[in-house]
Amino acid sequence: MEWWRKKDSTHKVVVGGGGGTPVVVKMENPNFSMLELESLSDEDEEFLISTSERNNNNKRRRNKNAKQLTWVLLLKAHRAAGCLASLPPAFFNLVSAIKRRVASGKTDIHTNNKRRFYSCIKVFLFLSLLLLCFEVAAYYDYKGLNFSALNLKGMFDWVYSMWVFVRVEYLAPPLQFLANVCIVLFIVQSLDRLVLCLGCFWIKFKKIRPVAKVSDVDLESGDKGFFPMVLVQIPMCNEREVYQQSIAAVCNLDWPKSKLLIQVLDDSNDITTQSLINEEVQKWQHEGANILYRHRVIREGYKAGNLKSAMNCSYVKDYEFVAIFDADFQPTPDFLKRTVPHFKENDELGLVQARWSFVNKDENLLTRLQNINLAFHFEVEQQVNGVFLNFFGFNGTAGVWRIKTLEDAGGWLERTTVEDMDIAVRAHLHGWKFIFLNDVECQCELPESYEAYRKQQHRWHSGPMQLFRLCLPDIIRAKISIWKKFNMIFLFFLLRKLILPFYSFTLFCIILPMTMFVPEAELPAWVVCYIPATTSFLNILPALKSFPFIVPYLLFENTMSVTKFNAMISGLFQLGSAYEWVVTKKSGRSSEGDLVSLINEKSPKHQRGVSAPDLVEMKEEIQRQEKKASKKKKHNRIYMKELALAFLLLTASARSLLSAQGIHFYFLLFQGISFLLVGLDLIGEQVD
Repeated sequence: MEWWRKKDSTHKVVVGGGGGTPVVVKMENPNFSMLELESLSDEDEEFLISTSERNNNNKRRRNKNAKQLTWVLLLKAHRAAGCLASLPPAFFNLVSAIKRRVASGKTDIHTNNKRRFYSCIKVFLFLSLLLLCFEVAAYYDYKGLNFSALNLKGMFDWVYSMWVFVRVEYLAPPLQFLANVCIVLFIVQSLDRLVLCLGCFWIKFKKIRPVAKVSDVDLESGDKGFFPMVLVQIPMCNEREVYQQSIAAVCNLDWPKSKLLIQVLDDSNDITTQSLINEEVQKWQHEGANILYRHRVIREGYKAGNLKSAMNCSYVKDYEFVAIFDADFQPTPDFLKRTVPHFKENDELGLVQARWSFVNKDENLLTRLQNINLAFHFEVEQQVNGVFLNFFGFNGTAGVWRIKTLEDAGGWLERTTVEDMDIAVRAHLHGWKFIFLNDVECQCELPESYEAYRKQQHRWHSGPMQLFRLCLPDIIRAKISIWKKFNMIFLFFLLRKLILPFYSFTLFCIILPMTMFVPEAELPAWVVCYIPATTSFLNILPALKSFPFIVPYLLFENTMSVTKFNAMISGLFQLGSAYEWVVTKKSGRSSEGDLVSLINEKSPKHQRGVSAPDLVEMKEEIQRQEKKASKKKKHNRIYMKELALAFLLLTASARSLLSAQGIHFYFLLFQGISFLLVGLDLIGEQVD
């Protein structure tokens, strides 16, 4: 091989050959001759050659990394361009959706109670617009606008000075007092959330969980195992989208057939739905399931009346426990084996509640936000209260009751729209204990439209206030400890059912906008920004995959406060809409694959299975129902209260610009946009 050299001042010699990359080496004798270089040993020559090749590889690797970086940057630029290109179509789709809402004319204002509440919000909106115009005029007057040419300078100064006097002397003190009260309530409620989260952390750290006194070996030991008589109830009303799935799931429960009876409690007033459900029950009877169909002609008391009527059957006395599943719930085959054993040798136990899981939690933004709320409810609230207090509100479904507990508490009552919470409170006052199983899940659906979710939340927040009025004397007279009375009155009812919607609506939707026009009353930045962000972070911890939605979650929860506040007031003062009961609309999201996996978990015996033809028939029936449902004209509504609050908050954000309040401006702006999107029904299911 031919070699060449070049010596520099640092006694380094650049050696190269054969067209390769030069190699920099340090020579002991920098004055060597070409002959000395050519007389290198084979080992030295191999070393120089390998070093040269290594440098060539490093150079190629650097070139390759540069090319990869270039491709990555190009890909990101392409995605950014795609996002920018999608903005105009999205904007036009948004505008067309808004036009459809306005053209349809469908609004939510149809009752006197809603009109009264809406009228109050409109008064605040009108005043805010008037004050904004007044403050803008004062701002430009301060900047040098000459009113003297219009002969208004003196009058305007007098009017503005009187306005300042009125707000300083008469408006600011009560507004600041109300703000301070809401801040205190806000801090107390935030501390309650923090304590609950710490309790949940302690449960996970110590690995605390309820343990049944019956082992798996006992459960599989035939007649010697713990297999008491269990009654299963499926209350439903006009829920043709989901009845097949729930009945199939319950009929596949792994429990001795002689120890299990299934009641399908149909309150449907649609004759077609009644016949479909009855046919489904008959089909399972032919398969060997011990199942009965019950239909009430007079639907009194809604769900509570339905359950009460079923419990009056003469054969119920032969059963020791009752499991309840709503029409969209699908328990796993081992549900009873994982819940009923907790009752053995535990005579004080009255209820075992399982956790909900959701088949459509990723369907749209609305279902994602609901999943965050309910994940915190089950993972934190129910679990902590179950472990440390042995008491929580029954969720109305996916639970197993001891029938003796129901009888001792007085049975199901139709006096409120939250019959599940009612029976739980009365059972706790009689000394019964509850267990929550966080590791036992039962699949169900979340409301996919804002209309359905709104009605559900109205019922869930008006009912507790009805119950609080009715149960308060009983709680005070009950023979339970002072701590349990305090927990039930202050924590369970007042703090979590009344104070939360009260301060959330009053503080962020009324007081905060008003402080923009009455600056003498102040809300600190930490109240507007830091504590809500921290509370939202705590709420989202049980569903960490939803962390990207933390800001929409915070804004949406404040938006929902108007519905919850209205429901709370209705229930507390027995207004007309307090006793409104609307069955939550279901869409039947459970797929055929869910049913197949459910059947595959069963043993090869077919006495309770569903055959392949049955699955095909079931799928075809669901498709026929969807076609019929699609023929019915549906509309997205306009929600006037939310729209009025949106304009109120946006007006207040415009006023905050004049006083350069950065955090307040951004909060009001984004909260106003959130109200606007909800008011136009642009969240959740969209109907073309």
